Amino acid sequence: MSAPTNIRISHAYQIGLLGGLGVLTAIAVGNALISIASIITSIFTALFITLGLEPLIQVLEKRVKRRGYAISIVALGLLGVVSLVIVLILPPLIAQTSTFVENLPSLLTEFSKLPWIQAADLRFGGAISSALDTSGAYLVDSKNWPNLLGGVVQVGISLFNGAVATLTVGILTLYFMSSLHGIKAVGINMVPKSRRKRVEGIVDQVVSSVGRYVMGQVTVASINASIVFIVLLVAGVKFAVVLAFIDFLLVLIPMIGSLSGAAIVIIVTAATMPPQTTFGVAIAILVYTQIEAFIVAPRIMKKAVNVPAALVVVSALAGGSLLGLLGSLLAIPMAATLLLILREVWVPHQDKL
Repeated sequence: MSAPTNIRISHAYQIGLLGGLGVLTAIAVGNALISIASIITSIFTALFITLGLEPLIQVLEKRVKRRGYAISIVALGLLGVVSLVIVLILPPLIAQTSTFVENLPSLLTEFSKLPWIQAADLRFGGAISSALDTSGAYLVDSKNWPNLLGGVVQVGISLFNGAVATLTVGILTLYFMSSLHGIKAVGINMVPKSRRKRVEGIVDQVVSSVGRYVMGQVTVASINASIVFIVLLVAGVKFAVVLAFIDFLLVLIPMIGSLSGAAIVIIVTAATMPPQTTFGVAIAILVYTQIEAFIVAPRIMKKAVNVPAALVVVSALAGGSLLGLLGSLLAIPMAATLLLILREVWVPHQDKL
């Protein structure tokens, strides 16, 4: 009777040992992924930039007849745009950002003195003023900026790290643009020959739809930020460049970003300008928000994948909790990719059952 008992005990130790090794392996893999999170984020950033530029490359390729020439034209154009941003926008952006951060506590204080804010604060037992004070203290503390901006770029904290990250993303983008067809071919050749045409069609549709989505969202955000900048400039609002830049980043997140950007612009305007100016700016921005929602965005995004509102919100929140603002921007194209794959692969398979 002792032999079976020893065998069972031996098996129990073996199972425990294997389980412990599995846990240690999972921890080691998790730590490795955390240590290279910035590299993975750079790769996905470059990949989605490539997909966003792919529709433009395809149009140019039809005209110049060679993909290499089309990539060169797009790369030079992108370099020109980046150079213009560095020369024309970056200096006032840095100057206004520094002033904006220094004046942020006083701006929040002025905002809390508005009559309708004080009335609401009394109704909620001082909760609004407490929240504004806490928010001001959190935003002014530079230790919290990496959590807001994400770990890969860390804008305004380390110019060197930001430059290296930008250069890395640029090099990866050039590589992905030049070798996108080869990468697609390698992936397609890994499936059985009988399914390659089907897989190739799905991959082409994913690349086209997601690329148009990325390019369309950047176009919508650029138009929105330009309108906001013009309105603020005409109204004489301080920090017009900073507010337009914040608005651009937020509008990259569809649906919720446009309203969030408008709210921030209106709040800062209310804290720095007279009520008449605030009212005019609010009317102008809210009117354009409606024009964008019903006219501009549908026309620009009509050929892109349609992402449901609930999925946009969940993806933005999940990405933001992992990688800050950059995570929110990357999570939505990834969700759009998965959604399109589900529609083209999973749903037809279920219909056949």
